[in-house]
Amino acid sequence: MTTKPSSLMQTYARSDLAFERGEGAYLFTGDGRRFLDFASGIAVTALGHAHPHLVKALTDQAGKLWHTSNLYQVPGQTRLAERLTKATFADQVFFANSGAEAIECGLKLIRKYHDDFGDPKRYRVIGFEGSFHGRTLSTLAAAGNEKYLKGYAPNVDGFDHCAFNNLNEVRAKIGPETAAILVEPVQGEGGMRAADIDFLKGLRKVCDEFGLLLMFDEVQSGVGRTGKFLAHEWAGITPDIVSIAKGIGGGFPMGACLATSKVAAAFGPGAHGTTFGGNPLAMAVGNAVLDIVLDTDLMAHVNKAGAHLDARIDELLKRFPGTFAAKHGKGLMRGLKCVPEVVNTDVVERLRGVGLLTVGAGDNTVRLLPPLIITHAEIDSAIDMIAAVAAQAKAA
Repeated sequence: MTTKPSSLMQTYARSDLAFERGEGAYLFTGDGRRFLDFASGIAVTALGHAHPHLVKALTDQAGKLWHTSNLYQVPGQTRLAERLTKATFADQVFFANSGAEAIECGLKLIRKYHDDFGDPKRYRVIGFEGSFHGRTLSTLAAAGNEKYLKGYAPNVDGFDHCAFNNLNEVRAKIGPETAAILVEPVQGEGGMRAADIDFLKGLRKVCDEFGLLLMFDEVQSGVGRTGKFLAHEWAGITPDIVSIAKGIGGGFPMGACLATSKVAAAFGPGAHGTTFGGNPLAMAVGNAVLDIVLDTDLMAHVNKAGAHLDARIDELLKRFPGTFAAKHGKGLMRGLKCVPEVVNTDVVERLRGVGLLTVGAGDNTVRLLPPLIITHAEIDSAIDMIAAVAAQAKAA
């Protein structure tokens, strides 16, 4: 007897796990199994599962109004935009539905800015090897990863690539058509590699020297994940454009493109748009997220928890040199690089088997992305599970 094919397109290599509910840093299956969540929906559920403040904000708004479109005023947008600009470098914000859309908005803004105020011949963007910016055709081209581009030729034109953390290559790549530089302060998919502070400062200087725009992809690193609201703040520099998503919705789909007024002036009515972006439900949740991230001592907690996680990872590296080769990342955005003899996806699967959820990444790395509310005790529990799996891998 043949099995009926799934009605779902087969775009994911899914685990057999199905979760019924979540609470804080834990997820529960229908049969009652509990898992410590160090994946956070790939850095999305920044405040954990079913956070009561977010639940109340969403359900209260759901009983009032879901959607009107951007043909009308959306008061929640105004409030959230004002709070984001007050907390960051930005002067204006565009709300979207996802990280890829937020990146697309920034890429369009780069071209429109140079067309309106700079040199219309400038349209090319310099990106970096190991980056990931989304799954649309242009964001795939911006990253330049052959693994994800295969089968979608011809690639969208307008992107050049350099080695990450290599300022000399950046300078050599700049030409008369170069418009901007796009970089992740911490590469997520690329192995949780953090950009050197001097490299980020150097990018700002290069952009100023050549009249380029500097755009950060903070879809994964933003909204407190590294211990500052935006990760580039560690370098003390001011970008022109930053795209965020994931954590700003705490699990509700939303993204945002932040920009200085000088750059945002290129967008007038009709220059860009979205049907669902900035809807009342998303704005209610986004504002609730900021209530916690900005108006409490959460950042101090993230820095303490990040330091504790960092120290415990150092212990793992010393105990299991036959399993783990190095650590990467910053704050609560960490990566454990496996030695060549150990496959990261095997480690992820084994960790699921002992009750810990993690995420694979490039460069044979296991991503650790706990919610920002994670406790020291929960970090210790996760480290114990990783040690148990590492001991098994060593024995094998």
